[in-house]
Amino acid sequence: MQNFVSAEEAVSQIKSNDNVFIHAAAATPTPLIEALAARKDELRNVQTIHLHMEGPMPIAEPDCQDAFHPNALFIGANLRQAVAEGRASYIPIFLSEAPNLFRRGIWPLNVALVQVSPPDRHGYCSLGVSVDVAKAAVETAKTVVALVNPMMPRTHGDGQVHVSRFSAMYYEERPLHGHAPKEPSAIEMAIGRHVADLVEDGATLQVGIGGIPNATLRCLTQHKDLGLHTEMFSDGVIELVKSGVINGARKKKHAGKLVSSFLMGSQALYDFVDDNPMVSMLEACYTNDTAVIRKNPKVTAINSAIEIDLTGQVGADSIGSRLYSGVGGQMDFIRGASLSEGGKAIIALPSVTTRGESKIVSMMKPGAGVVTTRAHVNYVVTEYGAASLYGRNLTQRARALIDIAHPDHREELERAAWERFGKG
Repeated sequence: MQNFVSAEEAVSQIKSNDNVFIHAAAATPTPLIEALAARKDELRNVQTIHLHMEGPMPIAEPDCQDAFHPNALFIGANLRQAVAEGRASYIPIFLSEAPNLFRRGIWPLNVALVQVSPPDRHGYCSLGVSVDVAKAAVETAKTVVALVNPMMPRTHGDGQVHVSRFSAMYYEERPLHGHAPKEPSAIEMAIGRHVADLVEDGATLQVGIGGIPNATLRCLTQHKDLGLHTEMFSDGVIELVKSGVINGARKKKHAGKLVSSFLMGSQALYDFVDDNPMVSMLEACYTNDTAVIRKNPKVTAINSAIEIDLTGQVGADSIGSRLYSGVGGQMDFIRGASLSEGGKAIIALPSVTTRGESKIVSMMKPGAGVVTTRAHVNYVVTEYGAASLYGRNLTQRARALIDIAHPDHREELERAAWERFGKG
């Protein structure tokens, strides 16, 4: 039996002015974060760094701002208000480059807080559902503290860590953070059908989480020999694997494997990946490396956006000047897909917001960040169809995008296009 300590004792090694990495997404070590927040009166200027985190985030509350300052490489819902109010910060970076922050000493880590599986008979734990940047953090931090959870799947790939690497271990059995898949809406299904029409047999997919990816996967049941090489995936992949649609047979890199850097979904997903040799959980600096991505044939990258302007510029990390999410791996896979033989880079989004505002706009909102440039996107898909932008001039692009905009907004967009581009 291992020597476990309380959560309070586990985080007692963190000192004022430390840089602290926190495991993220489904692997967010909530008990350690809560124990750390309890030390708010004795700590000052602890800088945390992480991808998007799930669950409560007490270290970002106003009464903790003197003690902690979260730095998000990707902003989750639990940090948006803190970022807007200056109690947390956003670091824009490609996911492929994020591990470099630790390995190159740009962010030297004093402590890493991670969640792992129990050790096997050789003493190795698994980072499970979130290898992404966590592997680099574990390798470079002076001190590593682990939440050991028997509900963390043991995954194959890069995520093995020997117990000797941990300075302290806290044991708790608790469900991982997750998102149960929702039934896609009619609009999402329409988008999914248009995206599926662009996917060829033998393609290697990059998909994410949410209604549009799930709808797209539902529409691929008649395809053959699809592969998966992505930064993350969710429940929608499982049935396509079980039916043999996704088998990786035509992949040139990691043939027959489902390659990802992190996972988020239901308990069914976590059960599916547990000790599954078909699943390879690898570092984000590898999964998102365009030189690796492009080696597979027909890489079809399916990403989303907050808005896209008539020239094809994609806004995905902010709503105007309001920071919302992050750069993530969109550019990594958009570029990798474009360089792949027969690859396709797709941006898929509803034509309007929940308020009825057009997501295809004449110009992006003031302060909005361009995540993917107008030169990178091949296709844009809404519920009204697919627009091919590759090789088209600005006037042609505007026409194609207006054709897939919501009918209520087309006249206004046509007027804006005429004023901006004239006859072209």
